[in-house]
Amino acid sequence: MAEGVIRRRLAERGIGGIAVHSAGVAGWEQSGATPEAVQAAFELGADIRDHVARRLIPAMAGEADLVLAMTEEHAEAVSRSAPHSAKKTFTLKELVNILDHSPVEAADGTPTDGLRAAVAFADQQRANGAGATTMDLDIADPLGLGIESYRATAWELDQLVERLMDSLFGAEAIEVVPEASGGVGEGRG
Repeated sequence: MAEGVIRRRLAERGIGGIAVHSAGVAGWEQSGATPEAVQAAFELGADIRDHVARRLIPAMAGEADLVLAMTEEHAEAVSRSAPHSAKKTFTLKELVNILDHSPVEAADGTPTDGLRAAVAFADQQRANGAGATTMDLDIADPLGLGIESYRATAWELDQLVERLMDSLFGAEAIEVVPEASGGVGEGRG
């Protein structure tokens, strides 16, 4: 659902040049999204019917400009399996919290340049203790629960991704450019 929501939010803003891929540290390789995930994402305008799960490998994390995890446990697993990616691995809630409290200055260049600058800034802020919080940094996994749980998770993802987009790119639309290397998100469904 996270991949679908991020793609939709980027498209709504006319932001191109950022690749979004979902890969998990757990789950079934080659499985599709659950019917509940498809429905909840669809209700938010994201089409994930063709989603196929894949396992995150260190090379994927290494190539990404940003790795977003849905839980602290997943972020730690990414950092353990791909230590070189630890500086660019955040839970979605963690990154949003850091950027909400320490706004990054808009970067010149492409959206990917801005993303890279924001990730480096957020990592520096994290190293300085920004974003340190007792709040739960996990997004609830609705797997095995009913459609209402999937809707709640999808809504939470949508709200967090909207805040992330505001922090990264502002409210203004950016010219669409062909998709290039950008980011990978560790997500569900």
